[in-house]
Parts: sequence; structure tokens; C-alpha cells
Amino acid sequence: MNPQRIIVMGLGRFGGGVGITRWLVESGAQVRITDPADADTLSKSIEQLTDLIEDHQLEIIHGPHDPSMLDDMDMLIVNPAVAQPWNDLFIQEAQSRGIEITTEIEIAYQQLNPDRIIAITGSAGKSTTSAMIHHTLEFVGYHSMLAGNIGGSLLKRLDEIKDDTIIVLELSSAMIYWLWGREGIDEPLRGPKVACITNYAPNHLDWHGDETHYRASKQQLLSILTNDATAILGDSIADWSIYTHADVRVVDDAISDCAIPGGHNATNAAMAVHAAMTIAQSVDRDAMIQAVRGFAGLPHRLNRCCQTNGITFFNDSKSTTPGATMLAIDAVSEQISRERIHLIVGGADKGSDLSSILGLADQIAGLYTIGTTGPSLAQGSNAISCDTLDKAMIQAIRRAKPGDAIVLSPGCASWDQFANYEHRGERFVELAKAFT
Repeated sequence: MNPQRIIVMGLGRFGGGVGITRWLVESGAQVRITDPADADTLSKSIEQLTDLIEDHQLEIIHGPHDPSMLDDMDMLIVNPAVAQPWNDLFIQEAQSRGIEITTEIEIAYQQLNPDRIIAITGSAGKSTTSAMIHHTLEFVGYHSMLAGNIGGSLLKRLDEIKDDTIIVLELSSAMIYWLWGREGIDEPLRGPKVACITNYAPNHLDWHGDETHYRASKQQLLSILTNDATAILGDSIADWSIYTHADVRVVDDAISDCAIPGGHNATNAAMAVHAAMTIAQSVDRDAMIQAVRGFAGLPHRLNRCCQTNGITFFNDSKSTTPGATMLAIDAVSEQISRERIHLIVGGADKGSDLSSILGLADQIAGLYTIGTTGPSLAQGSNAISCDTLDKAMIQAIRRAKPGDAIVLSPGCASWDQFANYEHRGERFVELAKAFT
């Protein structure tokens, strides 16, 4: 990339703009970041760029996106989190000035060989399916890289990509829009060799404006595929085959006995095997199935994180709604009877209806409540108010027997006692692994 004057629109609290910023500076560009949030809010992201700021290689401007920031700029890179970008005044101003507009995912995709890409999207299960594909390919001896909406910035890992590397690329609907859906693209990027769509349900309507635009963005991944590509669809969206000229395969099977429980994960595993075999055709299908069965799950998403003294621990800290907790219990109970499940619930009060969690107390081995909502959830003969996660783990481990499961699936947010759900899940794993 030739040195240019580039403005990055949106650094983000969780470092969404860090990877592209560092790559641009190291490529010789003059970079300016603009973000409405103040320095305290963005502190964790800014810390990752301290060396560039101290060396005067980077400028960060806080506050509204003023059109004057575009003066003398050659390129605008938009953070995909910017909702409805086609209506954004700052982006419109850049467009009117003839400034090139792009995103990190587009710059990264341009560096890749589409024939070595498996792209995955869907309203649910796309992260797990992506990780399953990556795990399976690595297990059977292929060099694979997990990237896109999962796995961090791809730009800083470009030197790791070899001619035979398979890129497993999770794509959000916003990413698909920026890659292929927006107006004014002069030369559309070639689509991936394999595209998987797990399922569909309305989501992210705040970003897209309405369901029609959201659905169209998902379907765009199909319409850009060439005749020699493969589209793999979940059974519930088999009728989406009309949107592509690619070879279509519908996943209507499931792979049982996976390390991560739940019928939905058995379906995700089947899609992962279909996708992996499309590129790794020389590998025996039984080897692929063996590989995907061993996938332990993503961190904080019903992850089978530890098994000690005959007790299995599941970290489902990302569960921040009662519905997610119910799904977790249904999934675990496919492998372990409900009477042997010890469940840790509770956290910050978001005003959600927690009655479904209350109903679990008399069905399982123990309900251990924590956080602000803990006292109200500690009802029933098997419910114990524990206040903190540490205390809940002491009680659960004391009462658990070999063959039982201890599950952290709080059904509530974490911010009353933890910085985020990751912090909560990491503490759970620490406590589980300390148990001997």
C-alpha cells in the first residue's frame, strides 16, 4: 500500500480500529483517528497504540466527526460498527470530496486468494461453526487461519499466510455489506471458494435500518459466488439456493457425541465437516468427524473448559439473558441428566424476566446465585445465595459428585462484579482448574 494521508473513523472501546491503524502506520501512511468517545472511554484501545502516539506517528481526535478532519485526506477507513453508513453525514462528505472509502475487512480481503477462503455467516452459530472448521482443518493436517469477525485483525498476520493456507473467514452482515453490498463499487471483489450460511433470523436492525436490508446483506454472500464455488446452507434456509449460481449443498444432518453439547452444535459440526471437505477433499470423512467431535467450544460459549475428579465444568459466561441460560441447560442435559447439573446464575439486573431461571431450582442438583440479582433468584430447596462467584464455586464443588456438571450460565450481565463477561468466565475457569 502506497503511503497516503488516511483517517480512521472509529477506534472503538474494544480495539476494533487498533489493527488497521498499526498496519497503516507500519505501511508508511500518515494516520489520524477520529472517535466521538473521550480518552478515558477508549483507554484500553489507546494503550495498544501508545508507542505510535509517543513517536508522533499517530493523531487521535476525540469528539464529533467534523468535516474539516477530511481536509487533505486521501482515504477514509470506516469502522464496521458505524450504523447505516449510507446515511452518515461524515461518510457522505468524504464521498462528495472524492475521498476513497473502505474498511479493514476490504483491505484484508484484497490481500487474500479467494480460492483458499471459506466464508461463514448466519444469524446464530457462525462463530462456533467457523471455529469448528478451523479446528477440523488443523486437526487433519491443513494450515488454517481463523479471521474476520473472530480471531482478531488479519492484517498483522499476513506474513503467516502461505500458498496452501486456508482462511476461515467469519463475516458479519456489516462486513458483507462493505465487501459486496454497497453502491459505487468499481470492481467487485471475487467471492470465496466456499460460503456457509448457518441460519437466518432478524437481527442488527439498528445497523441495517430494517429487516429487508439485513436479510439482503446475508444473501449477498450467495449472489457473488461464481459457478465453480460452493454454497453450504442450513436446512432452515434451503430455499435461499435461488440466490446463487454456485453448487449448493444443504446441511440436513447432524454429528452426535461432540464435546460441546446441544443439538444446535451437532448441526454446526455437520456444516463444519461439509465445509472442510469441500477444500480438503483428500481427507477421509471419518477423520473429519473425529476431529470436529473433539472441538471443546469457544471461550465463554458453553465451553467444556475443564474436567477434574469426575466433574465437568462448562463456562457459558456469555449467557447474559434467561433464554440463553435455558438453552445451555437443555444442551448440557442431553449429555448429563438435569438432576446432576449444578448451575451458577445471577449478576447485574437488566430488568429481564428471570422467572424461567427460578423454575430450574427444583429440577437440578443445585442453583447457586451471585450478584445483584442473586437474592431474588435464591428460591427453592436447591437454591443457595452465594453473593460472589468464588463463594458459589466453593459451594458447588463441595456438593458435586463424580459424573456431575458445574455450569456457569448466569443469564445476567456481569458489570456488577466484573469488567465484562470475559473477566467473569476467566475467573470461573481459574477456580475450576484450581480444584483437585
